[in-house]
Amino acid sequence: MISINKLSIHFTGTYLFDDVSFIINDRDRIGLVGKNGAGKTTLLKILSGEMEPEKGEIVKTSGQTVGYLPQEMIPDSKKSVFEEALTAFEEALKLQKKISHYTDQISQRTDYESDEYMNLVHELSESDERFRLIGGYTMQDKKEKILLGLGFLKTEFEKPMTSFSSGWQMRVELAKLLLKRPDTILLDEPTNHLDIESIQWLESFLINYQGAVVLVSHDRAFLDNVTTRTIEITLGRINDYKASYSEYVEQRAERRESQMAAFNNQQKQIDDIERFVERFRYKSTKSRQVQSRIKMLEKMDIIEVEDIDNSSIRFKFPPAPHSGKVVVETENLIKKYGEKLVLDKINFAINKGESVAFVGKNGEGKTTLSKIIVGELEYQGKMQLGHQVVIGYFAQNQAALLDGEKTVFQTIDDIAVGDIRPKVRSILGGFLFGTDDIEKKVKVLSGGEKSRLALAKLLLTPVNLLVLDEPTNHLDMQSKDILKNALLQFEGTIIVVSHDRDFLQGLTEKVFEFRNKQIKPYIGDIYDFLESRKLENLKQLEINNKSTDSSKNEIITENKINWEKKRESDKEIRKIKNKIQKCEEEISKIEAEIERLDKVLANPEANKIEFEKIDIYKTYQNLKDQLDEQMTQWEIFHEELSDFEA
Repeated sequence: MISINKLSIHFTGTYLFDDVSFIINDRDRIGLVGKNGAGKTTLLKILSGEMEPEKGEIVKTSGQTVGYLPQEMIPDSKKSVFEEALTAFEEALKLQKKISHYTDQISQRTDYESDEYMNLVHELSESDERFRLIGGYTMQDKKEKILLGLGFLKTEFEKPMTSFSSGWQMRVELAKLLLKRPDTILLDEPTNHLDIESIQWLESFLINYQGAVVLVSHDRAFLDNVTTRTIEITLGRINDYKASYSEYVEQRAERRESQMAAFNNQQKQIDDIERFVERFRYKSTKSRQVQSRIKMLEKMDIIEVEDIDNSSIRFKFPPAPHSGKVVVETENLIKKYGEKLVLDKINFAINKGESVAFVGKNGEGKTTLSKIIVGELEYQGKMQLGHQVVIGYFAQNQAALLDGEKTVFQTIDDIAVGDIRPKVRSILGGFLFGTDDIEKKVKVLSGGEKSRLALAKLLLTPVNLLVLDEPTNHLDMQSKDILKNALLQFEGTIIVVSHDRDFLQGLTEKVFEFRNKQIKPYIGDIYDFLESRKLENLKQLEINNKSTDSSKNEIITENKINWEKKRESDKEIRKIKNKIQKCEEEISKIEAEIERLDKVLANPEANKIEFEKIDIYKTYQNLKDQLDEQMTQWEIFHEELSDFEA
């Protein structure tokens, strides 16, 4: 257990946290939510011990271990993937050396009765017992299972870490953290570097983890699947909800609505009292009542309505310049990286005004094709942009491409030209960069702030083709919704790479699925695509694109494929069982009343008063009708339950 007591910390004169207290229990699954810059990452750093609070204390149970995976880091290991993952077993590796040393010593001795020999045997026995207790004999299997679950192939285990991108190196860091099995796991945006198959595996791992989990994520589905408690950070304080993210959103709205109703009622009461006091203040006959009401006001506990941080980005894309009817067209397009074929004879056309989603497994070529379209990669075959097409591009690593030494203002001002230059401060203000913020260097910004700045750059030049590669990474929930709304109002053509179903729903009218080096188009939005492919979600899309590697096939079981489907099914089953329970309770009440009336009807002479009070026969018949109706409902609910449990 970890106890956070009266925690306070402030930046630039404003409190990020002010007198915050809460407890992390041993098996908690907590989602930290709040706007970009609210302090989620700072709180994780304080919990991990990387930062010290200015006031307050963090109290941990004796022996409590905490593991932390930051949002961004730069791994610099020269080891292989397998060797680097093995470093998670520091104690086990030391014990393994001891066991090997003691075994060699014992094998060379013949003084079986000596004290030295018996001491060696004792040391070997103790080391072996400890090695077994911490899982030393299964560490190879655990390491392999977690690396496979996070998307590595067996053939990649011996490759050097330096041969992988930073995103894949972050997966190794995540694997090391999971292998250490700390009592509390702290994760900051863990899904940013994972494909959907790996996200599903991580969800399953965290759900079944024996310790506590505290995570920051802007992925609604991930939060709903993993967390059972939500801590909202807003305006320097926290609000604690024992609910998943979606339930928290509903409860927060209900809570504030209730507070507002109580506040309004109290204000009306105060106004009435104050009017009475003002009216009769100088009448001696009413002096006692006036004094009584004044005391009532003084004793009254004023109801407060929770403040909500309503600050949000606000922007709309400039009007799209005119372009030709066909915006992008390819013919037999081929892309290779060395000998590796990524795209093979791709043919498609995107017309003016269309919104297209690129979906599919990581590594299938979505980002590659995006870079080809914007002119960043060479290729074979034909790719042609339409007449007067002007491209605005948001790269997957767009935030990382910003110059960290420039200020926020310089980043925009250096590329703003013409009529847009006087509007730079206004544009930055629309993305929540205030007067003080615009003088900050980019390197001190949070991931979300960098993403907002990168989005702001898209407004500097009117474009008619937006190519967006994972634009929602690091954006908070509200910012994602505002970006989606701006895109819905954009009159040009949109290509968006994303795995976020909530973001894509209703945004695109065509889906390009990347699979087996080809592209297959589907008409409709993301859910039309999922229905046509008979998939419940994009996770199954990932899983159906299984690797031919046999060891990976062993990991991807049928149980995992249907995990989210089963979760939704269990939710529906609980709802139906609740309906059945309520139905049975109502049936019991009705049957009890019918049984009572049966006794009344059996002896009318003794129950004349009741006969006079009500129409017994009509009441009896109504109860019979209600019973029939409830029994019918009960049967219907049981049939529904049987269908779900079949």
